[in-house]
Amino acid sequence: MQPELIKKIIHRHRVTQDDLAHFKYEKVHYVCSTFALAREIEWTTRQYIKKIKKDDEEGIGTMLEILHHNPVFMDEEFVVNAEVDSYEHDELICSYEVKVGERLVATGRTGQKILPKSVLEKKFKYD
Repeated sequence: MQPELIKKIIHRHRVTQDDLAHFKYEKVHYVCSTFALAREIEWTTRQYIKKIKKDDEEGIGTMLEILHHNPVFMDEEFVVNAEVDSYEHDELICSYEVKVGERLVATGRTGQKILPKSVLEKKFKYD
């Protein structure tokens, strides 16, 4: 039985110093990093998983696609609009777009699979 899915999820994030592009403490650009953008995109689409998973299950990422269109600058707020493309075999595929006002920042897709926590614990166990 397919769970009832929300059609759209919207998430807002204001860019801070911690979100700027840097590697090993070296600033690269004074714009939002791909890493910070990815974090906020994944957080947005994870909201679907939180609503449909059972207590003994957890979501795990299967893919993240980010197509950059424009930068996001310090102190700007971007909005992630995500929607479900499909939910089959416990895998959720979402598409999204990120905007600052009317300026398109990024588009792409995410994938997450719901698995029993016991299966994930076995996969993540290191000897």
